[in-house]
Amino acid sequence: MVEKEYIIVGLGIAGICLCEQLSKHNKSFLAIDSGVKGSTAKSGGVFNPTVLKRFTAAWNASGFSPVAVTFYKNLSGKLGKDFFVETPIFRIFKSVEEQNNWSVASDKNELRQFLSSEFLKNKNPSVDAPFGFGKVLGTAQIQTDILLSEYRNFLFKTNNLVAEVFQYKDVVQKENGVIYKNISAKKIIFTEGAKAIENPFFPKQTLIGNKGEYIIIHAPELKMETLLKGPVYVIPLGKDHYKVGATYSRDDYSLDPTEEAKEEILSKLKSFINCPFDLIMQTAGIRPTTKDHRPLLGNLNESPNLVFFNGLGSRGFLMAPLLSEILFNYLEKETPLPKEIDIKRML
Repeated sequence: MVEKEYIIVGLGIAGICLCEQLSKHNKSFLAIDSGVKGSTAKSGGVFNPTVLKRFTAAWNASGFSPVAVTFYKNLSGKLGKDFFVETPIFRIFKSVEEQNNWSVASDKNELRQFLSSEFLKNKNPSVDAPFGFGKVLGTAQIQTDILLSEYRNFLFKTNNLVAEVFQYKDVVQKENGVIYKNISAKKIIFTEGAKAIENPFFPKQTLIGNKGEYIIIHAPELKMETLLKGPVYVIPLGKDHYKVGATYSRDDYSLDPTEEAKEEILSKLKSFINCPFDLIMQTAGIRPTTKDHRPLLGNLNESPNLVFFNGLGSRGFLMAPLLSEILFNYLEKETPLPKEIDIKRML
């Protein structure tokens, strides 16, 4: 029998942050992940502490953001790969009214650090932005492919990863721990994202799948190096390729790309990009959201040794580093979880 303190199921951004938290405190663990790409892999990789539709700060942005930036910089150093690329977001203004709203917002305490008070003129002939841009600070592009593959390699080398599909039927709950196949542990922590709806231990009514679709285009004349936000995001991938999206389809768990989403993205893209481009591919992922837009952490009374870390929606990169710390303190120091993120609030 292999003895570990924790088993972690799922290696998206929540799972990675939790592994790092356990490593930092010298806790033994084993991660189990099949390698099938989830929402972290399929996301745009945009690290953004603001809500650019309304010019507001994301929930608890000033708490989450500094912890996350430090975490990603440290992890980049540890892996020897710079996957966290700090770059501003240029938000296209649609009108003078939007410029005025931005000016008011950028003067607010919680937004001053994120919204530059200066307006930028558009100098790119391929972008239609007569009212210019607002510049968002404290933002970054996370190269998810590099992060996920390098972290898996790291866990393989340290013998902390089992690459297989987790079998729920092989979980045996004991009074003071759990057994999974030939592994005994204090607790299993499920960091599965939207895949949790297949988990028989997970309270499915707490999660809402929100499907997001992206396209990838090749646009040699676009020449954008920063993140661009119009009706959709345009995310530079290098070599004149860009990821464009995303759509939002609530209560949708299908992973098939749709014609409808493609047309929606193309229509929005053409409203502010006027250079030719080729459509290269289309991809879809499922964001794990909740009805109150707050994450799901903790365990259920009837299964105290099965723990959940989920519901991060489209803000996983921002929230996961600090939330993993909060969850660790709950598990190891019995620090109560704030009610607004405790999974029990939903039951």
